[in-house]
Amino acid sequence: MKNVVLFSSETLRHESGFHRTAKKCLCKIQEALLQQQWEDAAKYMKSFFQILEDPSNHMGVASREIIWRLGTEILHQLPNTKLEDFNSFLERMKNIGVRNYLKISLEHTFHLMMNGMLDDAKRQLSLVESWRYGSESASQAERSQLIQTYRGYLHYFTWSAKKDAVPDTEKYDNSDVTANQEMHTYFRQASVNIQDTIKQPGVWDPFVISYINMLEYYKDYDEALKVLNDYAYDNRFPPNPNAHVYLYQFLRKHHASKKKLFKVLRVWLYITIDDVNSFCSSLSTFINHHLWKSIFVFIVVLIL
Repeated sequence: MKNVVLFSSETLRHESGFHRTAKKCLCKIQEALLQQQWEDAAKYMKSFFQILEDPSNHMGVASREIIWRLGTEILHQLPNTKLEDFNSFLERMKNIGVRNYLKISLEHTFHLMMNGMLDDAKRQLSLVESWRYGSESASQAERSQLIQTYRGYLHYFTWSAKKDAVPDTEKYDNSDVTANQEMHTYFRQASVNIQDTIKQPGVWDPFVISYINMLEYYKDYDEALKVLNDYAYDNRFPPNPNAHVYLYQFLRKHHASKKKLFKVLRVWLYITIDDVNSFCSSLSTFINHHLWKSIFVFIVVLIL
């Protein structure tokens, strides 16, 4: 981990003892993270909040975001972290520098959804929709798009819960017309919100998978395959090995030919080859580099 510069040289010339203590605390956090000593990192992070909440500090927006990211990682790694701990941490971070409010709120919404707290997630989205800071900017459209995407993701969670509540004997017939109509309403709402986003360049794994799950349920396999192909092969999108994994899994699930499966794997190998080379280099003292790459490819073939 690189050293994080949270204070400018001008600040350091006029720093107080309190700020010097904060710097030492940050160093302790970094050391604990490098050693994966999560309990110690959490202890130091708790102390470091004092500098974050000091109105006289000179930490910039980027610095506050670094602390937010570090704190989130620590909470994810702690074995006994409770949902209340995440909620408390994220709420505190929202109130420390308004420029990160939107990103933190959206992460909070996602975390609540993943823990099944859909009503709380909806409330978070409502707060985000009504939040304003300064004049309208070019990022306004992007923010609105993200809000709608998360709203679509919420509709997907509701659709999924209702799907699971339908008995297996009724899932593919019309014996419960009301339940099926209600499910389809959530499907349409989720689809409209998610479709627009996953067509834009980016990494949208959770949203793509949720959309594919719904399309598969309604047996719209052609559309599902088109979405996965676009997500994997559209040159506007950043390289994403996961996109090819999702495509491979879908093709294999639906009994695609070996030729098609090999084609997807070849592209996946091309994308991940740099990681493979790095991995092989780290093992060069134990095993021949080219031999290990051959073993790796052989293992991939066996997966078929």
